[in-house]
Amino acid sequence: MSSDTLDPKRLAPTFQGKRILVGVTGGIAAYKTATVVSRLSQAGAEVTVLMTDSATKFVTPLTFQALSGRPVYTSAWEHVESSDPQHIATARSADAAIVAPCTMDCAAKLACGITEDIVCLVLSAVDRKRTPVLLAPAMNDAMWAQPANQRNMEQLVADGFTLVGPGEGWQACRTVGAGRMSEPEDLVGALIKAVDQPAKA
Repeated sequence: MSSDTLDPKRLAPTFQGKRILVGVTGGIAAYKTATVVSRLSQAGAEVTVLMTDSATKFVTPLTFQALSGRPVYTSAWEHVESSDPQHIATARSADAAIVAPCTMDCAAKLACGITEDIVCLVLSAVDRKRTPVLLAPAMNDAMWAQPANQRNMEQLVADGFTLVGPGEGWQACRTVGAGRMSEPEDLVGALIKAVDQPAKA
């Protein structure tokens, strides 16, 4: 995918006025997600960022708040919108959602229906027949290859999630292999396809 994909002027026809959920979980690749949020916001999308507690150790909520111009959800117990304490409206109003990075832990929770963090909680209320949900796996090659992880990925696809990547390359653990999160331009490109061709019943 060309870097032109990140040009906000080119993105505007697709994302202007669209409501996009961006889930961020605890992986070093979270720094790439900042670029995605920035470009979507510049293109006129209403971006709502959800962060697990571990994600806030890599990138601060303030960073995403500044880039999106909107409050960031970091806990199911902090109600940004008093009229939507269970975050159901947030999930139902989304035109698309993406989790980047989607760690092995997050994938396991989504595959098993565990909703103990804000990312999984909100996504549990998303109707995937209407709203496409993309997952960008990010983990080291050994974790990616684990049989349990591969089973979870297969289950997630069967459940209607769309995987974006992972790719292969240099990893934070100082190895080269599969499991590297896709680049921002690829994530945005996948979102373009998702928004242009939303999930069908």
